[in-house]
Amino acid sequence: MLNLSTKLTLDKSVWGAANLTSRFTEADLGSIGNHVWESYAADLASREGWERRSAAGMDLAMQISKVKSFPWPNCSNVAFPLVTIAALQFHARAYPAIISGTEVVKCRTGYEPTPERTAIAEAVGKYMSYQVLEQDTAWEEGHDRLLLNYAIVGCAFVKTYYSTQARCNTSELVLAQDLVVNYFAKSIDTARCKTHIVPTYRNEVLEGIRSDSPKFRDVSAEPWFLANAQPLTPPEPRDGTTAPLSSPSTPFTFLEQHTWLDLDDDGYEEPYIVTIEEKSRAVVRIVARFERDEDITYNTRRQVVSIRSTEYFTKYGFIPSPDGSIYDMGFGVLLGPLNESVSSAINQLIDAGTMAIGAGGFLGRGAKIRGGIYTFSPFEWKRVDSTGEDLSKSIFPLPVREPSNVLFSLLSLLIDYTNRISGATETMVGENPGQNTPAETSRSMVEQGMKVYSAIFKRTWRAMKEEFRKLYILNALFAPTKYRHLFLYDPNDICPAADPNIVSDSERFMRASAIAGRASTTPGYDPAAVELNFLKSLRVDNPQQFYKGFDPATQPKDPRIVVAEMKTQFDMAKLQNAQQEFAATLMEDRRLNQAEMVKIQAEVIYLLAQAEGEIDNKEIVRMQTALAAMKSRDESIRGRVDQLLKLMEMQSEPDRRPIDAGAVQRLAGAPDNGAPQSVPAPAAGGLEGAMG
Repeated sequence: MLNLSTKLTLDKSVWGAANLTSRFTEADLGSIGNHVWESYAADLASREGWERRSAAGMDLAMQISKVKSFPWPNCSNVAFPLVTIAALQFHARAYPAIISGTEVVKCRTGYEPTPERTAIAEAVGKYMSYQVLEQDTAWEEGHDRLLLNYAIVGCAFVKTYYSTQARCNTSELVLAQDLVVNYFAKSIDTARCKTHIVPTYRNEVLEGIRSDSPKFRDVSAEPWFLANAQPLTPPEPRDGTTAPLSSPSTPFTFLEQHTWLDLDDDGYEEPYIVTIEEKSRAVVRIVARFERDEDITYNTRRQVVSIRSTEYFTKYGFIPSPDGSIYDMGFGVLLGPLNESVSSAINQLIDAGTMAIGAGGFLGRGAKIRGGIYTFSPFEWKRVDSTGEDLSKSIFPLPVREPSNVLFSLLSLLIDYTNRISGATETMVGENPGQNTPAETSRSMVEQGMKVYSAIFKRTWRAMKEEFRKLYILNALFAPTKYRHLFLYDPNDICPAADPNIVSDSERFMRASAIAGRASTTPGYDPAAVELNFLKSLRVDNPQQFYKGFDPATQPKDPRIVVAEMKTQFDMAKLQNAQQEFAATLMEDRRLNQAEMVKIQAEVIYLLAQAEGEIDNKEIVRMQTALAAMKSRDESIRGRVDQLLKLMEMQSEPDRRPIDAGAVQRLAGAPDNGAPQSVPAPAAGGLEGAMG
């Protein structure tokens, strides 16, 4: 517990201040500095074992070999690159899959998409993608290093904040060894203490002191600042490196601790950032880690119940540690024991081969050999004073076995299981699985081999989403005024543009091809979206440059639709031909009927003129009956012809619906009304006069 003489009052002046050190006495600052350093030392001690494992894994990845003198000086000392290969294979897949093209960030429209929200989401995605790729020049390089480093170490961190120097929001890579957290902390957000080791040069300290809004307390006159900086004690230096020395160019080691301190003495600890110099424990900065009064929850008695802290760090984890540690496992830990065993087996095989070809042994007294070097060079002959028989009896070669086949088999087994753990199988590294291997089998092997990578990719995607969420919140505060209205919605809608389920270019292309195939046979797809997705799967930058959009007028029709339309046109032509033939038949039938009517009329007129008896009158009545039937039939044929011509006219007009073919058939089968009907009486002065 801190026992301070000065107490803060939680108000706007606290969370709006650039540095709170001026409100405390030197004694209070000394107490705060000691508390921060002790918390840092305790967290550092909790991860001591992890640091040793992490350093050993990094040595294997960098293929650093320790000095060996057994079984003899300058013996074989090979460091087999198993960890290096695994890390490079993962990085080669992860980097282009996660950071692809110019679209890195996307914004979803939420559960209630509207045209307005869709437009804003697209604008947010474009702006934040520009922000991380162009405005923050170190972002892509930092994440490139991150994907390689955390594959070896197991985890890395990203610090998202507003940079007063760059005057923009930025995301800074923080390696795991530079962020000290208690080994068994539940998560990076809930950890009560997080200490960032920040090397700070003398000029950077002076810039923070002399600024109009001073970032650091004025420590320019303190002894530790006037003297040369003392470097942080590093682990055992690797080959090719030396321990850092104290010089005027050596940076100071600042400990930026994100912690909870009770500076208002109300019994509840508030979130602050306290920065101290590691050797002297001098406090240089204290700043609140909450932004506004809305972050504080009070009860009815105006007591603080909780405070929502501002979190800066995002953890990128590789494979979660089974013991529940906050530091995940990488290939350095997973493959470390196997890598060391493989290196030992290879060195033993090489040493055995050296012993087998190095002609050593024992020389008896009978071997009278002149002084000098006993070893032989090619084409060299040495003179001796002994006979060949005496020489053969006096030389006894050292019995040495050839390199063991069992050891070689063991080496192959170790490498095989190492590849299984890392996912670096033959098909995964581009090697041919065999000429007789079916394509589907190869695809299945690749898919199964990518399962390990898929899980890691999803963790990476989740961490990147959290990083972009922090960046979105900062944009609502520090983005240019003309863009600030874009960041008023739910920050949880922000996510990476990369698909966490796709970890290879071939898989992306296969999926895009499958969607394009379905779109060509199944209605309802957006052709423009399908085509753009296909071009993106080919890694085409700015696909809109090549594909201008979808035009229904120029879009080729489905072949099945074309065939159906041709069949319909053929049927219509066949129907029209049948209609024309039937109309010609009806018209010819009417012409013959009319000719017959003229003939009968002529005969009736002749009979009326020559009628002389009852027989003639009966014949006239019969002919008049037939004539009436023919007239009725003529009217029927004329009606049918008119109806048929009307149908043909309607079919010829494009804006009319096609006429059912059954209409013509029904028309052709209509009754012709040719049956005898009631016969009218002969005309006055006609039959009656003749009969009289």
